[in-house]
Amino acid sequence: MRVLAAMSGGVDSAVAAARAVEAGHDVVGVHLALSRAGGTLRTGSRGCCTIEDAMDARRVSDLLGIPFYVWDFSERFREDVIEDFISEYQAGRTPNPCLRCNEKIKFAALLERAIELGFDAVCTGHYATLIDGADGLELHRASDAAKDQSYVLGVLTAEQIAHTYFPLGETPSKALVRAEAAERGISVAQKPDSHDICFIPDGDTRGWLAEKVGTATGEVVDRTGAVVGSHEGAHAFTVGQRRGLRLGVPAADGKPRFVLEVRPVTNTVVVGPKEALAIAEISGERFSWAGAAPGASEFECEVQIRAHADPVPARAFVTAGGVRVVPEQPLDGVAPGQSAVIYVGTRVLGQFTIDTTVSAVPVDA
Repeated sequence: MRVLAAMSGGVDSAVAAARAVEAGHDVVGVHLALSRAGGTLRTGSRGCCTIEDAMDARRVSDLLGIPFYVWDFSERFREDVIEDFISEYQAGRTPNPCLRCNEKIKFAALLERAIELGFDAVCTGHYATLIDGADGLELHRASDAAKDQSYVLGVLTAEQIAHTYFPLGETPSKALVRAEAAERGISVAQKPDSHDICFIPDGDTRGWLAEKVGTATGEVVDRTGAVVGSHEGAHAFTVGQRRGLRLGVPAADGKPRFVLEVRPVTNTVVVGPKEALAIAEISGERFSWAGAAPGASEFECEVQIRAHADPVPARAFVTAGGVRVVPEQPLDGVAPGQSAVIYVGTRVLGQFTIDTTVSAVPVDA
């Protein structure tokens, strides 16, 4: 195949590109510049799209003897990922920017350009596997459960899956990937993995959002509507949050309270007991299938609501207007805006963005 290897400057994409070359494919390396003001250096595991990352990717390409390019996708990234992140928080939802980046940048913008240039597939260092099924390629979990990234790939469509290549999916552990990188003489063999949100390298999401959208004093209320505190911007809170609430009225039982809901229209934050975070049902209108659509409108499955959460057995109901999922056991701390990825065994069936939730605990409980 003619393969375009997306090279972040990290060890995973480096080894993925090396394996693609070793497999005999015609490989070209590309580094995506996603920031107009990328930093010069990383700070440990923080940061992304730095000059250092681009240089690391170039060194690996030189070692492999493949052409290398840097493509500026910063404007597309700003519009589709950063502005989406801000607008979702303003709407009282909790977005997943990594998943959105996969959907809009790596497997949309990049793949579109790759196909236009005659490439057969985009190769990345994601930990996931592709299996030939009766109805075409299927997206499955990686062999290494600890590194499995199938959740953030749940937004891929059948057409996109047909043009992807994940050389690391069947590798038993990340330690083996690092060892292979060292054996190949790849300089980033021990480079730390990136964490947190790449465009907020200091990890201060609340401060970053305050700079972007400003502050606006509002009320913090309990489930009955009684005012128990105040805040300087509802966008700074997310469902399940406990710290930083600064409540002026203690709970009657003396127990900690958690954010249960964010209401941006009234700039109100609702808090309550931990038990009230239990969610009996989730649903969403924005959904997609990672391959062939399910043959039934109602079926047994597992649902996963965060990248590193355990999958929960559930029953899914599909209509023309969206997807509703009822888990066997209540889900904990679900926020609108999160992505719910539906699995059947190891296979990723599809995903939807959570719009509404139904509490498992009545207000008067």
